Amino acid sequence: MRLIALALLFLAAPAFAETADPTRPPANWLAAAADAVPGGDTPSAGLRLQSVLVPQGGRPVAVIGGQTVPLGGKVGGATLVRLNEREAVLQGVDGMTRLYLTPDVQKQMIVTPGPRKAGSARPVKGLP
Repeated sequence: MRLIALALLFLAAPAFAETADPTRPPANWLAAAADAVPGGDTPSAGLRLQSVLVPQGGRPVAVIGGQTVPLGGKVGGATLVRLNEREAVLQGVDGMTRLYLTPDVQKQMIVTPGPRKAGSARPVKGLP
């Protein structure tokens, strides 16, 4: 019985090894980081904002391209001049570059209807 269980475990191991890691970054992020050449022609070539840490009463820090960069610090030939919860602004020789924490997310404003007046007895459209 132990031999059968051991054989099943041995055969199932490759299947477990091929499961996707939910904490792994998307493939296009990994490809962009691998293609990036350090010291490229732009200060943000291959740089990606990975995390922002804004402690209460402390100095904000960003993780850019795997490096921890404090506000005022340098990364890839550019200086981190502004930082908030969603973006980092780098100042380099080519001007300002904005790095977003979620660059592929499109944001749009959702308009909600105003509140109904009290005492209005009209039926609501779409309801019986």
